[in-house]
Amino acid sequence: MSEVDLESQISSGDEGAGGLPRLADGTAGERLVPVGESIRYRKRAQSAEQEVATLQQQLEASEEKNRQLEGELSESRLEQELVSSLTAAGANDLEAAVLLAKARMKEADGEVEAVVEQLKKEKSYLFEATGTSAVGTKTLGVKERKPSGQSVLERAAKRAATSANRADVQEYMRVRRQFV
Repeated sequence: MSEVDLESQISSGDEGAGGLPRLADGTAGERLVPVGESIRYRKRAQSAEQEVATLQQQLEASEEKNRQLEGELSESRLEQELVSSLTAAGANDLEAAVLLAKARMKEADGEVEAVVEQLKKEKSYLFEATGTSAVGTKTLGVKERKPSGQSVLERAAKRAATSANRADVQEYMRVRRQFV
């Protein structure tokens, strides 16, 4: 029996016991959903399944990115803690000390303070002898101003200006070169 025949029986009003339609063989059957409506339900179900699959993929991608960001955050926190500990310990070359400390942290899975102390014992050249960090000094190209030197330059300039002697002018130029 085809679906078209079943629909015609349902629409004709042959109902048996319990309000169920009677089939051609005389038995009571289930109510059948029209074909068009069944197709719509199937399409909606398929689109919902596709949406669920898409959302599942997005969730997995978000969780993966979350794990990656958590790893980067913990690495950044570890580096910050190493930098502060190494600075407090008086590291001269902070970048090299941080790299060595990171390598030791991965190998030994130790605490930051223990790694810094071990590094301080084994690589003492990375740390100052006094234990405090040094303030940067001027480079060799920049000459330090001497407090009394300014008065020497001023005296030489006054002498060269007032005497008009070549020797005084040369002396002024020589002294000036020391300060400029």
